[in-house]
Amino acid sequence: RFFTIHFMLPFLLSAMILMHLILLHESGSSNPLGTPMNNDKIPFYPYFLIKDIFGFMMFSMVFSLLIMYYPYMLNDPDNFIPANPMSTPLHI
Repeated sequence: RFFTIHFMLPFLLSAMILMHLILLHESGSSNPLGTPMNNDKIPFYPYFLIKDIFGFMMFSMVFSLLIMYYPYMLNDPDNFIPANPMSTPLHI
């Protein structure tokens, strides 16, 4: 069960982000119903898009830094215990 959630979560997150980018930024956050009142509406669509691209680039840079320079930072210390081939581990 955990593997299924762990496997599906990135796809669900990507779908939610894509829906956010398409639906919210098309109509604007000040006009969620999409009613045609364009008299006082300021077109913020390019600013939202640039902000989201900048946020994605910053996240990618920080994540790449973490992966490339500190690959064992989020690892479990139990993975470095040498295995004993003559005995079965307790959790099995």
